[in-house]
Amino acid sequence: MTAKKCTFSRRRFLQGAAAAGAAAMLPCSLLVPGKAEAAAFNEGDYQTFRNACPRNCYDTCSIKTYVKDGVVQFIEGAPESTFTDGGLCVKGYSYTRRPYSPDRVKYPMVQDGRRSGKWRRVSWDEALDMIAKKMLKLKDEDGSLLGLGMTKYSGNFGITNYGVEGMMSSLGYTTRFVGTPCWPAGIDAQNYDMGNMWCNDPEDMVKAKYVIVWGANPAWCSVHSMKYIMEAKRRGAKVVVVDPVFTQTAAKGDVYWQPKTASDGALALGMARHILDMGLVDDDFVHTYGLGFDEFADYLRNNVTVDWAAEQSGIPAKDIMEVAEEFASADPATIWIGYGMQRHTNGGASVRSIDALAAMTGNIGKEGGGARYGHLQTWGFNYHALIQKQPEGSKGFVGGAAKGEFDFTSGSGANYTDRTVNINKTAQAILDTTDPAIRMLWVSCKNPFGQDFDRPKLEKAFDKLEMVVTVDQFFNETVANSDIVLPVTTLFEEWTVNVSYWHYWLSINEQAIKPMFETKSNIEIAAALSKKMNELSPGSCTFPQDIDTREWMAKEFNQGIYDMFAISDWTDLRNGPAKARLKSSASWSDHKFATPSGKYEFKSELCEKNGHKALPEFKAGRERYDKFRLLTPHTKFGLHSQFVNLDWMHEYNREPYVYMHPKAAAEKGIGDLDMVRVFNKVGEQKARVKLTDNVAEDCLLMYEAWFGRGNAYNVQNLVDDESADMGAFKAGAPGVAIHDQFANVERA
Repeated sequence: MTAKKCTFSRRRFLQGAAAAGAAAMLPCSLLVPGKAEAAAFNEGDYQTFRNACPRNCYDTCSIKTYVKDGVVQFIEGAPESTFTDGGLCVKGYSYTRRPYSPDRVKYPMVQDGRRSGKWRRVSWDEALDMIAKKMLKLKDEDGSLLGLGMTKYSGNFGITNYGVEGMMSSLGYTTRFVGTPCWPAGIDAQNYDMGNMWCNDPEDMVKAKYVIVWGANPAWCSVHSMKYIMEAKRRGAKVVVVDPVFTQTAAKGDVYWQPKTASDGALALGMARHILDMGLVDDDFVHTYGLGFDEFADYLRNNVTVDWAAEQSGIPAKDIMEVAEEFASADPATIWIGYGMQRHTNGGASVRSIDALAAMTGNIGKEGGGARYGHLQTWGFNYHALIQKQPEGSKGFVGGAAKGEFDFTSGSGANYTDRTVNINKTAQAILDTTDPAIRMLWVSCKNPFGQDFDRPKLEKAFDKLEMVVTVDQFFNETVANSDIVLPVTTLFEEWTVNVSYWHYWLSINEQAIKPMFETKSNIEIAAALSKKMNELSPGSCTFPQDIDTREWMAKEFNQGIYDMFAISDWTDLRNGPAKARLKSSASWSDHKFATPSGKYEFKSELCEKNGHKALPEFKAGRERYDKFRLLTPHTKFGLHSQFVNLDWMHEYNREPYVYMHPKAAAEKGIGDLDMVRVFNKVGEQKARVKLTDNVAEDCLLMYEAWFGRGNAYNVQNLVDDESADMGAFKAGAPGVAIHDQFANVERA
């Protein structure tokens, strides 16, 4: 299929960028009014479809797509969703470019020599034949498919994309990279405290009388949530922002705290001590619905002072006391706990300390209150694409085998499972795993070289692999380190269904256009591979070989989903997204917690059993190993390596920078826009400097992703795989201390 030109899409994108607040950053030439006048809009001139942003983002926007002559003309936020509310972020407005990008992977391609760039087009049959033969060879030589690894994460959260895991199961027992780099330390922390991760509806923040945004930047990363914060502020709420960087969100607050990075736990405990001293504890909550508060109070009296917290955090004691009193006196008050602040070696302990602030003031279970982190309450799908059976006679890991060894002599009744390794130590797992070694890797919904850690080590690990297959839309750095790339569909070209881990809306994703070029969805790729596997070796794959993607999307629904969202059938969603029916907008409104005691656990024996402190005690952060702390947060213009590569984004995001405080730069003899070399024990990265006092003097800030146009920028050259303190309990592997990184800098 040949891409058709979409004449108004770029213009619509620029209009959307203006609405999202990004137009101020556009080159001036692009803001000069044109002579052409927009034609009158008539919705009847277009086919309209329902789509949903499947990216790993709080907002999971409901989208209304307008198609004419088989081409996506423009999109808007679905007006039916009070959360999306008719608008999109700057990334969302760029979606119309995605299927038509000239940089897209259009056909199956084979690379003759990794990183050589010598790609040649092959047919689907040729590509699948190479892949299937390699899988069968591994199975024959190793006695299992444990030498086949799969790394997949959040590149497409559409529920049918769990068919990638289903495809692996349909082949046999394989090696899975498990865990999450995103939020696991905080998930464990909230499970220890409350028995589950479950946040209030973000739309009820308008009811808050006091809002603390702690380590989150919704002005960039959850733009639709900002309207609720600003409405709460309009109604008289005070907004406090705690962040090591003066962000756009911080600029909208009434109070901004820039604590020493990773000192969040000390800061929260200092506030808790002052609330205790001032007699502002909600005694009814902590003693009727809580467990272990008296022990927590004793810990605070014996180990914590406000002056100590001020010394640890760098926030003046009088400010800590003032905000603590205001927070405890407001009714209701809420804290938004960002994912970045738990990406530390003490991140889980810090989240427990912040949870305790909300609990001891009685704000858990209140509308407009709560310790907001995330939820999975609306994710009760059938996971039809995920649940697939292994072929008859498949062998794998035996759970009872000693020292991680694999027993292939057991009888057919052996309890075989997949082998799991830590997704946050991808490179080390590939290098270290033996018996059998990981020899082949399947990558989907993920760009390890743009997202995983210690890029130099990752390159060595990939060089050890005999075959790497990557399923992607663009020629990113992981594709460059692969042997075969398979082209996958965009959201406009597939059927799926989406929900959020933040808000409570449900959206279907319709196929709005035919798949471009030779792209296939993940479940179509699985079906095609199954057909090839069974041609070569009958019975070697159980995945269905003929599927209808719309039918498979429909099979994800069940009566529980219908009842939760008050719909009779999934087709109702073609009229617009639906919101879950909630007894209350507040999580834990009945104060019946899912902990072993059924109460909020200030003291958690389960937490202690799993190797942590029973109480939310202070835990020091990672010891500094270089001059500057290195922060690598999300950019406004991308999600990991997604979006930033589009040519439209390059119009006003032309170059990556290192952001540095002027005083620190002067000490190094560095001037604004100088080219510098940032380096540490992991590797190095060159970029230009921008001087700003938005960052602390002891910090360097480099936004995490910027690729395309031949650049060699990758912050993972500087980030190691040091583990966070929690995450193994619920995610299967510890989180990663992304922001506990250090580096030095010099003029290049």
